[in-house]
Amino acid sequence: MQKIIPLGFLPLLSLFANWPQYHGPMLDKSTGFADRSAKNFQTTDKILWKIPTPLGFSSFTIHSDRAYTLVAEEDEDGLLREKCIAVDLQSGKIIWGKSLGLATYGHGGGNAGTKDNSGGDGPRSTPSIANDRVFVYDSEMTLHCLRADSGRLLWKVDIIRAHQGVNIMWKNASSPLLVNDLVVICGGGPGQSFIGLEQDSGKVRWKSGDETLTHTTPAFAKIHGEDQIIFLCRSGMVSLAPANGKELWRQEFPFKVSTAASPVVANDFIFCSAGYGVGAGLFKLSRNNGSWQSTPVWRKHNEMMNHWSTPLHYQGNLYGIFGFKEYGKAPLQCIELQTGTIKWSKEGFGPGNLIRVGSTLVVLSDKGEIVTLDANPAKYTELERRKVLDGKCWSTPTLSNQYLLVRSTKEAAALMLKD
Repeated sequence: MQKIIPLGFLPLLSLFANWPQYHGPMLDKSTGFADRSAKNFQTTDKILWKIPTPLGFSSFTIHSDRAYTLVAEEDEDGLLREKCIAVDLQSGKIIWGKSLGLATYGHGGGNAGTKDNSGGDGPRSTPSIANDRVFVYDSEMTLHCLRADSGRLLWKVDIIRAHQGVNIMWKNASSPLLVNDLVVICGGGPGQSFIGLEQDSGKVRWKSGDETLTHTTPAFAKIHGEDQIIFLCRSGMVSLAPANGKELWRQEFPFKVSTAASPVVANDFIFCSAGYGVGAGLFKLSRNNGSWQSTPVWRKHNEMMNHWSTPLHYQGNLYGIFGFKEYGKAPLQCIELQTGTIKWSKEGFGPGNLIRVGSTLVVLSDKGEIVTLDANPAKYTELERRKVLDGKCWSTPTLSNQYLLVRSTKEAAALMLKD
């Protein structure tokens, strides 16, 4: 049987040159660089380019010399349509734009009546890239496969019509997960909540489960020697075997209104968190005689809430933006994984997001600041902070080679690294 590996686990040369999925080439929000410290991680003073990216919270993915993201624009009839765009990495020139269809979000980004929550509507999913193909799971739950060079549609599957899918409040926000030759999504109806489709044809390889979609993107990990895809659904976490969609284990976890941050896997520990009073929890997985067991380690009710910002794990600690509806204020925190102890906390980031490059954290605040700091549990050590973007930044920064890409609901920018 062919070994199942995520797309990101490729030879080092291509690994460092791409950010092919929402959570990066290693699927852990890191670049894969083994050693790059905050001391030599600095951006140039000059912004390489800026382009409009109207509406939405989609992040960039990068393959070779192009970057891809989703925007939303009104057509000639005043109707809002989602669009996937391909951007030249060096110049910022839009190479192609492919309209995906009408978008009706239910005013999820700006209906709270507060200035801080004026993010507006727009696509929340991020494209994934493999083998010169771009995969987009849009807000209306249609999975598109596009040619990376031209945007030409190769195939698409309407999950609602073809698989009895049911959309959720504020519409789909999960990004497609690429595992070997499959594209994996959640959202189908009874018996087909989880679907693994062949990347080449869109043909269903397997389908399983009776779960309800959330706004989270599934995680991939090898735990106790077994590859698995981990979904955070309304009932809690559900783990599947990538080869056939068979359920391996499940763990109950509360749901209220929306769950949007993905599970974080650290060896045989799994952390998950949600807003709306849910809080966070850590679970330990064990396997005895082929039987899986999930054991709670600690639980924080109405604390350590990740509204939609997925934290990352590094050397026994979680680094992430915690807080619920703390626009412009939510703190960046370092939390000891196995105890849930807060090692340090720094306010003022809001529900932005972060990635890791070696031992350096690169954070994009919700007001458009790029902040770099050392991933040090002993203290908060900031290296650089600069305002780059206007608009709400509820997306994730991405990095490929020397290009750091960030975007907001208004514009996107590329910066070069000095080193």
